[in-house]
Amino acid sequence: MPADSTETNGVDLPPQKGQPGVADVISALYHHDGKLATQEQRVANYVKDHLEDISAMTIAELAGQCNVSTPTVIRFCRTLGCDGYREFKLRLAQNLAVSMQYLSADPKAGPTAGDSAIDQILNAINATANVMRRQIDPFVLDCAKAALLDTRHLLFAGIGGGSSTVAQEAANRFFRLGIPSMSTSDSYTLQMRAATLKEGDVLFLVSASGEADAIIGAAKIANNYGATTICITKPGTKLADVCSVPILVDLPEDRDIHKPTSSRYIHMIIVDALAMSVAQEMAHETTENLRRIRASLTAYHGRTGPQPLGD
Repeated sequence: MPADSTETNGVDLPPQKGQPGVADVISALYHHDGKLATQEQRVANYVKDHLEDISAMTIAELAGQCNVSTPTVIRFCRTLGCDGYREFKLRLAQNLAVSMQYLSADPKAGPTAGDSAIDQILNAINATANVMRRQIDPFVLDCAKAALLDTRHLLFAGIGGGSSTVAQEAANRFFRLGIPSMSTSDSYTLQMRAATLKEGDVLFLVSASGEADAIIGAAKIANNYGATTICITKPGTKLADVCSVPILVDLPEDRDIHKPTSSRYIHMIIVDALAMSVAQEMAHETTENLRRIRASLTAYHGRTGPQPLGD
């Protein structure tokens, strides 16, 4: 029996075959808009104007509002790539959970008159940095610094655009200090590398959400083998609960969807603060490492002027 047969007023449609599922029914809706049969277009027009109401409606109620039959509603759902009305409602609800901020952009979230693009970015960074400064726990930073000073091997990891970029830059900071450091953003590689860590090693995880399964799983694996786990994440998250040294910051998201999120800058500030603290604590070794790096680069490209070796 078709999945939607109980909602078709007794009219069964044959199951649809060969139509791949669609993850984004909102995009599918707008892609097919204007190309549908007349009766299905009625359904599309109503759905577009009542996106947030559909999840509470039965198929009969939607058909009645559109003045079409329930089989027409099912044909509409299948045109969008869903098996039937139930799947359409589920996928639409999932889309709306993450899409409403883009479908209903806040006109007040735009730039302030007179602010340049540079000003907008800097103002956002400054505001978010001040939030971080009030939340950061100096004792936790000291614990992280102590673990980093004693580590034999340091693995940074982040999944996703911002976090993976921070992890890559963090490894770039710390290898220059003479600490064997690397980063990964591949979820499978992360699980494998976490399993090679042991007591005296550090796994440093960056996650804005604190709920990424790959990150949480890697922390548990590293803990199981005796490594120290440090993270930068939100308080009250799964990652915060499983890491031995959680650096917790709850950062606001800008309402302007076109402005890059400031959290990655703030996470980088925390990494920089730790790198500087570690470098100062082991100044003799780090100074020699930086001298060697400068000497090797000078031999490579011949330039002797000042260069930013610290980062």
